[in-house]
Amino acid sequence: MKYLIFESAKPVRFAKNFIKFIYSFKLDTRKMCDMVINDPGYKQWLSDLKNKIRSVQMKAAIAVNSALIQFYWDLGKMISEKQSAWGTKFLETLSKDLKQEFPEMKGFSVTNLKYCRLFYSYFPIPENSTDFSQHPVDQIQYHENEHIKFGQQGVDQKTKYSIQHKLSKLPWGHITLIISKIKVKEEAQFYIQNTIINNWSRDTLDWQIKSNLYARNGKAVSNFRNTLPDPLSDLAQQTLKDPYIFDFMTLESGFREKDIEKQLVDHITRFLLELGKGFAFVGQQYHLEIAENDYYIDLLFYHIKLKCYVVIELKNTRFIPEYAGKLNFYLSAVDSLIKDKDDAPTIGMLLCKDKNNIEADFALRDINKPIGVSEFQITEHLPDNLKSSLPTIEEIENELKNLVD
Repeated sequence: MKYLIFESAKPVRFAKNFIKFIYSFKLDTRKMCDMVINDPGYKQWLSDLKNKIRSVQMKAAIAVNSALIQFYWDLGKMISEKQSAWGTKFLETLSKDLKQEFPEMKGFSVTNLKYCRLFYSYFPIPENSTDFSQHPVDQIQYHENEHIKFGQQGVDQKTKYSIQHKLSKLPWGHITLIISKIKVKEEAQFYIQNTIINNWSRDTLDWQIKSNLYARNGKAVSNFRNTLPDPLSDLAQQTLKDPYIFDFMTLESGFREKDIEKQLVDHITRFLLELGKGFAFVGQQYHLEIAENDYYIDLLFYHIKLKCYVVIELKNTRFIPEYAGKLNFYLSAVDSLIKDKDDAPTIGMLLCKDKNNIEADFALRDINKPIGVSEFQITEHLPDNLKSSLPTIEEIENELKNLVD
């Protein structure tokens, strides 16, 4: 650091020297900052500090959300205990009084108070228990895929969580969506579990419920039990749905398989969401050269959790047994030409416009490669010239009125 000699008798020289001093001080400070910033130790320390801050923020947010869910359950319990004595206008009066006392707080509308009551009635606990999140009944088992090693028998780690413990992790909006639309407890548990594992947004959860994922999940016809080791066979089965719903596509009648394939790729984000967690897109019309002949796979994916390639073939027709033989050929080629030694066996998915389950089961029975067969549903767009010839809703209603008259 340079030192400045003050010369009060010479103000001009003093001003010049003072400017030089300030400038040199800035350079020295900047050099020290650069030394700190470029120090690898500082970068690692800063990264650790940022991670710690994020962790604290996350823990705080979870704690706040858990307390809110506990409060709403308590509120629902108190409302349920008193409403029969105080009548139907009780909620309107309670809502008004709570809003007046706590104007800065949300959640005291009549609608939300009804949700609280429904929440408690959906997940009641014994009278001698007061802590919603620790209640041990209605437990469900699940495993995180990252804790599974496929070379071993069974699952390395299974954790039991009460459904109440899981609910304390969900935002209130997700909970109200589930309890208002799902009436069966097992189905509710399915959506709660998958929302947490897949980190679904509320809109995604809503779409999964509307598309009836619970009824479709794991329902495809497959030969996985005969061609894959445990627990990979069960996990692979759970990755398949029947049917697949491609409602994000609109095709005019007479569309071809290539038209479906193109729209699936154009809407790859929605397609991946319908396929489920873990699918990574590799390629469309993926080229394979076998015995100097060219072959093209419709869609090729890699499943990150299952550690395997997934070949998807699209057929805009009803399933016929010959399709399974062609897909088996593709799986053998991928296993030989693309798969690494550490990858699990390649899985095939045959998506058809229609199928007979018994016929599909017979077709897969003696095939030694893992294949699943599912249907797909899309929204067909009517051509404009055909639309104009169809009656409108108003015309149908008027015709029905004439019949009644």
